[in-house]
Amino acid sequence: MSSSVHLKARWMKINLSNAGKRFNREWIFRKANLEFNSSNSYAITGANGSGKSTLLQCIGGMLQLSEGKIEMTDDRWKMTDENGYKQVSFCAPYLDVIEEMTLIEFLEFHNQFKSFINNFSKENIIEIIGLQAAANKQIRYYSSGMKQRVKLAQTILSDTAIILLDEPCSNLDSKGIELYHSLINDYCKNRLVIVCSNDEVEYSFCEERISMGDLKR
Repeated sequence: MSSSVHLKARWMKINLSNAGKRFNREWIFRKANLEFNSSNSYAITGANGSGKSTLLQCIGGMLQLSEGKIEMTDDRWKMTDENGYKQVSFCAPYLDVIEEMTLIEFLEFHNQFKSFINNFSKENIIEIIGLQAAANKQIRYYSSGMKQRVKLAQTILSDTAIILLDEPCSNLDSKGIELYHSLINDYCKNRLVIVCSNDEVEYSFCEERISMGDLKR
């Protein structure tokens, strides 16, 4: 597939207002006022342990804020949590695929909950990520790099308006990193993309950068 593929754009915005998260007495971030818009890409940067993943998980609805609020809106109205998070796809090292399934079974299962963009078939997706030879093998027997390709496909090729990526090149070799950038270039132009990383290879395409150091107050 090439960058000539056109995706139907859905405008989305995420607003954080005086947002903060703490564990016990330690504030990970506080008084964060941030805005994220469709057709833009954002990098959340900072050293290991600075709270990047925590912020991304709050944005994605996996963690609740300790203070403040997050609002998600489309071009017509504010979205409820349920409707809003249907528009979110999330890729991270700590999120696992179902290893007892083959790749074909996993993609069929995932498609029951979130359809794929452009009516891609499982065969289309397997070809895009270069895993044709392993399509009928249980994912438990995949290398860590192969599993990461599956996670990226599950996230980027799902029909959602918001793509959240935490260390997306984890375990990828040079060809895997090339695949990652191709997926971003070909399928993310009209979407809202947030990348959490301290490696510029993973967020070099991002127009805006947010440093966790600026959110420590």
